[in-house]
Amino acid sequence: MFVFHHRHAANVYASGGIERAHLIRSDSAKLRELLSRPDARVVPVWRSRNLVVEDGKTPQPGFLTVEQFQQLFAEIALDPEGSAILLGFAEDKPYFAIDLSLLAEPEIQARIAGLQTSGPPRFADLRDVGPLIGHQPGAILAYARGLTFWHERHKFCGVCGSPTQATEAGHVRRCTNEACKAQHFPRTDPAVIMLVTDGDRVLLGRQKIWPPGQHSILAGFVEPGESLEDAVAREVEEEVGLKVRDIRYQSSQPWPFPASIMLGFTCVADPVEPKVNTDELESARWFTRAEIANCPENDTFRLPRRVSISRRLIEDWAKGA
Repeated sequence: MFVFHHRHAANVYASGGIERAHLIRSDSAKLRELLSRPDARVVPVWRSRNLVVEDGKTPQPGFLTVEQFQQLFAEIALDPEGSAILLGFAEDKPYFAIDLSLLAEPEIQARIAGLQTSGPPRFADLRDVGPLIGHQPGAILAYARGLTFWHERHKFCGVCGSPTQATEAGHVRRCTNEACKAQHFPRTDPAVIMLVTDGDRVLLGRQKIWPPGQHSILAGFVEPGESLEDAVAREVEEEVGLKVRDIRYQSSQPWPFPASIMLGFTCVADPVEPKVNTDELESARWFTRAEIANCPENDTFRLPRRVSISRRLIEDWAKGA
């Protein structure tokens, strides 16, 4: 049985009230007009890191005005038909992402040091600062990170190998080979992530490459020709040898690390011991609500990052939500 629930608030990086403005992506004049607006904001990305300002204990998103950007990076043209990627509108302000990854680290640090900000600016891993930034700014930063990552890895046509160029305000890359002209669109890889319970306990596993003590729920990518609920059942059986039932969709989360969307589910298994596939996991076992509530968050046992849908699924279950 596959049931949709819509009572949950949006996860971190999801939604954010962004109007994506897809109807004007091919309107060059309109795009240039947006870039000329004083309230337009530029979202810089450097090597998959986002610009933030350390304002006391709470980092703030490093959104720049067009004037600020041009003062810092005068040699980089904000071209709406090239480097500048239209993200859309948030609270009526237009937002554009731009990738600065070609600049070496000493140079990028020297440039941003010239910003007049309330605290020191830096390029940070969004996974570390996302929960602190706020829902809408976090969603904008994730959106910018995801699109710039895609552009960086699709500079050549997957059909004929010729160079591609950005079009549609950065939402399409078109092959420059006149005999090909293939269009390539931003890629998102669907992955299911599932909270498996036996009624009173939740199943958590860990991978060898994770930090010491870290545990999480099971997850895996959806394969071609596979439904989401079939992917849930397959991944659980592959990783821990359990058959599940009552598969229910809970919520989703954009996860641009690098290019996924996490599709969250809950499901039920019989209260038997898991048979761990050591090619997939280092270990897995059942945990009680008391163990989750008293998690020491140290090298013996810690839960996933608070920003993640996995953490939310676990905590919702522990609270009986």
